[in-house]
Order: sequence, then structure tokens, then C-alpha cells
Amino acid sequence: MFLVPDRHSLRRLGHDLALLLPGLGLTLVATLVLLPLAAVSAVLAIAWVGVLLFPLTLALASGFARLDRTRLRHWGLEVKRPAYRPRGHGAVGLLRLITDARRWLDLAFEALIALPVRVITVSVTLAWAGLALGGLSYWAWGRLLPPEDALVPGQWSLALVIGLALTLSLPAMVHALALLDVVVTAPLLGGAVPGSRRTGRPAPAAAPTIDARLRESAWIRMTVAFVGFVLAVVGWPVTASLYAVHPSLAMAVAIAAPVAGLLAVRWPWAGLSLTVLAALGTMLATVGAHAELPWPWPVTALLAHCLTLTVLAVLHRWFWAVSAWSGGALLTLVALVIAEPAARADESLRAVTTNGVVLVAISGGVVLMGLTVRQWLLVSGQVEQAQTLSADQVRRRHELEERSRIARELHDVVAHSMSVITVQAGTAKFRLPDLDDRTEQEFEDIAASSRQALGEMRALLATLRTDDTLEEMPMPGLADVAELVAASRAAGATISTELAPAEVPPTVGLTGYRVVQEALSNALRHARGAAIEVRIAVVEGSLAVQVTNAPPDTGHEAIPGSGMGLAGARERVTALGGTVESGPTPDGGFVVTARIPVADPLPR
Repeated sequence: MFLVPDRHSLRRLGHDLALLLPGLGLTLVATLVLLPLAAVSAVLAIAWVGVLLFPLTLALASGFARLDRTRLRHWGLEVKRPAYRPRGHGAVGLLRLITDARRWLDLAFEALIALPVRVITVSVTLAWAGLALGGLSYWAWGRLLPPEDALVPGQWSLALVIGLALTLSLPAMVHALALLDVVVTAPLLGGAVPGSRRTGRPAPAAAPTIDARLRESAWIRMTVAFVGFVLAVVGWPVTASLYAVHPSLAMAVAIAAPVAGLLAVRWPWAGLSLTVLAALGTMLATVGAHAELPWPWPVTALLAHCLTLTVLAVLHRWFWAVSAWSGGALLTLVALVIAEPAARADESLRAVTTNGVVLVAISGGVVLMGLTVRQWLLVSGQVEQAQTLSADQVRRRHELEERSRIARELHDVVAHSMSVITVQAGTAKFRLPDLDDRTEQEFEDIAASSRQALGEMRALLATLRTDDTLEEMPMPGLADVAELVAASRAAGATISTELAPAEVPPTVGLTGYRVVQEALSNALRHARGAAIEVRIAVVEGSLAVQVTNAPPDTGHEAIPGSGMGLAGARERVTALGGTVESGPTPDGGFVVTARIPVADPLPR
């Protein structure tokens, strides 16, 4: 069922055509430039002249790859920036390009892989559009054809229907071809950025294993695809000509066997199933061939089967490769048992048996070699992981040493002085017997405030000296705001409160407490004698904190501060996804307002 294209479909058609049509021209230029340069560089490498030409070839390939990434970006897919090796300066830096694997991958893609893909996509697009236009305009140019060239009665109506159907399906077909171009181009140019359009996927939280890194490697996929392509190109004519198999059937079995290896890179079950089916199809298609030809495993089928075994053994668990090898051995045994007696007599039986033994021996060796390579890769990955872990432990040790040094500095600078203040304020009534009750209470309040500050300082020093987090230390919360207000009142401030009871996470409560603490400190320093109002409530899923002070008394001079208090409070609140606003009030006072989300602020 065809639908009339809407404005979105036509806009998407324009984007898809802008991706496909310039891509072919870019690829033709790249192929005409890179292939001759690569060939000349390889031929002249014996005379060391080619060594100087290879860096130029690789640099041009990276330039064409950069243009391809720009095409994908304009289409709407963000491609990761390639991690090229640092080039350096001078001739040595130029020669360093030869050791960059990423640039060789750009050269292989731009010179060999891109051209057939772009030719197919553009050819199908132009053919589809041409047939659609020809069908719609057949009523005009069909009159010029001789009457005897008429294919069917009423061909004008049929051509119009076909042209209309092709026209309506053109946007969908062009979009599918554009996706084909993207699916081939994006992985080989670095991969799509996670979360980008169409092919973007969220990045996994954990680091990928060695298996995942190998399966996602563009080099692995490109190598398997290239080997499979060569096997298919060679196996098709060999199977069709030497074994007298129909070309279409020979093409099917010749393509299915290498495709099994490509599928096995990502899906081992698909590769295992297809390689067994392809081997079975090859045996059935080539049965009864000339007695001197290898059967039941032609050479091309044997090589394609070994390709799949290699992929399964290196990239996946051992039982996948062993299962595929067992499937091939079982098929060989079945071929020996059910073959016609005429085909198994004398020399023919010996040839079939020899072919089966060769298959079992070679494929078994391939599996053992692949498993050995896999084990070596796993050991290398474990060594790399151990080295990374060791480096991380060294970094953490240096970090702990630095934090311990900072803790010692803080202890020497602040903690000792706070202890002296606490002792002096607490023993004042014993050392100064002539103090009245009001003065003694003032010293007691100073001692209490200094003891609280000293306790928080010790908790901070313990956090710096150890690897524990702040949440594991006893820290104040909303329940301690009343005590904070009472201590501030003891300093002579007039403070009114409106504290609504609320259950909030400890981190939110600590942040709210710090906001109130800093706002009260600012009010006591800069607006001495002014009335202060503190309000705390939970409003619409957020903790609302507001501290307002009246205009300051002009008879008191402001106490200077560091000016970093509100900035620190704003950083605390912002880290939890909240906001802090501060500024003067219309009557000349000052207000600090903070809203802290109570729920988890992390994005889902």
C-alpha cells in the first residue's frame, strides 16, 4: 500500500539525495587519486621513494574520510572524531603517518570499499527515478514506438500505474539506500556518537570486555568482509564451471558460506547455523561431480568454513567453534554413509575419505589455533587491566597523600586555633571571677559555637585523611537548623523562623543547613542589628530555603569576609540540580533563596 508523500517525506528525500549523490562523486575522485598513488608508492617502495609517497597517500585518504564524516554530519548522524596518532614535525613526523592504523583504515575504505557501495546506491536511485519518470511520461514518448513493439494490451495504463507506484515509493527506497550507505560508512569511519540520530545507542556503563572490543572493531569486520568477498568471487565461478552447478545455485552457496563468517562476528548462533546449511547445500549441489574433483568439501567451501571457525574461535566462547567443527565433521560422515555406492566405489571412496580427513584435520587445526589466539588475547587483556588497576591504585595513593597533607595544613592553621578559642571561652568564668551572668553566658555561647565548628572541622579532616565519603560522617541536617538559629540569637540577632517539618535525604538536608548557615553568617556580618527571617518548607517536590534580613543598622560597621560563602553554597545546590538566588530587597535588605530537588536529580 503506497501513501502520498507528505512534507516530512519530501524533506527527508532531499537530505537522503544530498547524502547519496555527492557521495559517488567524492568516491570517484578519491578512488582515482588514492589507488594510483598507493600503487606507485608500493612499486617504488623498493627504491625508498614510495616510503615518502605513502604519507602523502595516507594524508589524502584521511582528508577524503573527513569529507565523508562531514556528509554524515550534514545528513544528521554525528560520527566520532578519529583518534589519529600525533604527527610531529619534520620528515620524521611525516613518516610517522605510516604507523597510524586509523589512516590505513581510511585508505582502505576510501580506495576499495566505498566505491562499490556508492555505485550500487546511486545506480539504484537513478534507475528507480528513471523508471518512475518513464512510466509517468509513457503516454508522451510511447506514441513514438512502432505498434508491433506493444507488450500487452492497455500498456499505457499499466505504465502509468507502475510509474505512479515507483514515484510514491521513491522516498522510502532512497531512504533505505541512504541507511545502507550510513551502515557501511559510519562504523568504518569511527562509529556513531552515542545518542545521535538513527544509529546512536546509549553507551554501556561498564567498560567493554576483550570480546566486545574485538567484535566492535572495524578492522575485524572489514578483514572478515574482505576475505569473504574474495571467497565468494572465486567460489562462484569455480562451483558453477568445474562442478557443473547452475549459476544461480552456485551463487547462492558461494555467497552463503562467507556470509556465515561475517554474521559470526556479532551473532555466533547465526554464523554456526548458516555455515552448516551452506556446507550441506554445497554437498547436495556438487554431488555426482567428476570423480577427480574434491567432494564433499570443495576447496572454496573448505576455506569459507575455516573462516567461520576462525571467527567463532577467536571472538566467542570455545563451544561455538567446537560445535561448528563437529557439525562439519558430522556432515562429512553423513556424506560418506549416504553417498551412492557407485560414487563410493574404489578410487571414489578413497577420494571422498581423503577429502573428509583433510577437512577434519585442517578445520581442527584452525579451531586450535583460533582458541590459542583467543587465550593470548584474554591474557593480554588481563595484563592490560592489571596495569590499569595498578596505575589507578598509584593515583589514588598519591591523591590520599595529597589529601593527608592538606589535612595536616588545615589542622595546623585552623584546628589548633579553634581549640584554643574553645578552651579560653570555656574557662573564662574560672579565670575571671568578676564576670557577671550575662558575660558568662556570652562566653559559654562562644565556647559552644567553637566546639561545633571544631567538630565539623575534625570530621572534614577525617574525610581528607581517609577514603570515606562525607555521607559516612555525622553531618548536620534540617533538624539542626533550630540549634543553629539559637546560637545566632545568642550573638544578639533577632531571628524569626518558620520551619515546616520535612523528611528529605541527608544530602539535601546538609545542603539546606549550609545555605541557612551561610545566609545567617552574611546577615550577622553585613547587617548587624537587623531582623532576620528564616523559612524552610517543601514546595512542589523541592526544599525551599529563604533567609531574609531587614536593612542594616547604619550605626554598625560591616565585618569583612572572604566573599566565597554564597559561591560555595551555590555550588552545593547546583550539584544537586537546584538553584540559588540572592540579591537586595526593595526596602534595602537582602534575601537568599534556594530550591533543592528532594528527588534524585540524576538524569534517567
